[in-house]
Amino acid sequence: MIQPLYALVFGEVAVILILLFRTPLRKPLLILLDRLKQGRGPVVASTAGGTLFIIMVSILFNINSIQNRSVEGGGVNPTDQVLLAFHLLEASLLGFALFLALMIDRIHYYIKEVRMLRKHLEAVKRLDQKPEDVKSREKGKSKALEEED
Repeated sequence: MIQPLYALVFGEVAVILILLFRTPLRKPLLILLDRLKQGRGPVVASTAGGTLFIIMVSILFNINSIQNRSVEGGGVNPTDQVLLAFHLLEASLLGFALFLALMIDRIHYYIKEVRMLRKHLEAVKRLDQKPEDVKSREKGKSKALEEED
């Protein structure tokens, strides 16, 4: 189970790097994330995240039981050391994968928010420029009328 977790972590890191820097892959990735968050996507994602979290808690309980066995036995068994190291690696990879998934979600949300704020700001700037153009035209007309009189 370690190899799929490594692949998951490295894949999530690649997605985060693509989202953070302006690359040609950023726009298709944003479209893909938008589509994943529609319909049944959030339900599936929360179910998968919950399952990974339950597995991580189970592994942490296994770690705790191995540590209790070594305390009760008076010494650490070499097999228990290997099992403990394996479970620690597995739990840390699962926790890191869950954290990176949360980061991807937040980065995607902030990119969408920034995009909406930029569009709104541009619309406000356009509206502000239109009255100034009308005012400058009116001033030009009033000055032309004053010069004629």
